[in-house]
Amino acid sequence: MTDLEHFYLRTNGIWLHTAAAGPRDGRLMIFLHGFPEFWYGWRLQLSYFARQGFRALAPDQRGYNLSDRPGGIWAYRTDALAEDIAGLARAAGRERTVIVGHDWGGVVAWRLAALHPELVERLVILNAPHAEVYAQYLRSHPAQMLRSLYAAFFQIPLLPEAALGAANWWGARNLLRASSRPGTFSAADLRAYRQAWSRPGAMTAMLNWYRAALRFPSKPLANAYIRPPTLVIWGQRDVALSSGLASASLKRCAQGRLVSFQNASHWVQHEESDQVNALIHAFLTPEG
Repeated sequence: MTDLEHFYLRTNGIWLHTAAAGPRDGRLMIFLHGFPEFWYGWRLQLSYFARQGFRALAPDQRGYNLSDRPGGIWAYRTDALAEDIAGLARAAGRERTVIVGHDWGGVVAWRLAALHPELVERLVILNAPHAEVYAQYLRSHPAQMLRSLYAAFFQIPLLPEAALGAANWWGARNLLRASSRPGTFSAADLRAYRQAWSRPGAMTAMLNWYRAALRFPSKPLANAYIRPPTLVIWGQRDVALSSGLASASLKRCAQGRLVSFQNASHWVQHEESDQVNALIHAFLTPEG
């Protein structure tokens, strides 16, 4: 793996631990992880894009791993998370950046592009629905509601933390293994994740993203369209998210393209890293 830098950047009143690779004057890319990952989930992308001359940053998002963990559920509402990343781009000294988001990181990326289109040069989304589309889809697709029952379980105080953390994080490890292709997450990967999950207060902060989304949902914006050029990448074998969410979310984009991977799961950037990296790189070229 390409040599990484690790540092903290101040943004939106908190400190975000950030992993970075590539030349400091390179075109900026910010990679946003989801649940239950941390910056490490983008290691293959950081290495690849650094070799292509990009300045690639992957923060531990608010509450995760080495970043700050504000108290209370209110602190984890989606608008606050989006402002974290807007501030991160500015702290990196850039007026515009490529944003790449997966899972919850994708939800944050959608919201950032809606709130601050001037900051987002291009947007890449991996297996993450637009939040408003997701809310509408739940009401009209009972199958998706069944797939999303885990999020209802996460609303319960303390019990999800106990279930995920029992037996040396067996529940959290099984969540990754059961939802991915065999061999996607190695023993070394799971050791790295366990270390991040084990930090005091981390799992509660991570689950507070789900709790805040239900209790403090973002207000719809008057301009419903995502203005930056957008690439949506979707693993069709996602056990939690219907593939219909991808095409429905794409309808919110002024300039959007969808690429599906038939044999990939929710963890498409891990399972098909070479193809995903090449696809994103092509999207970022002038003709892309």
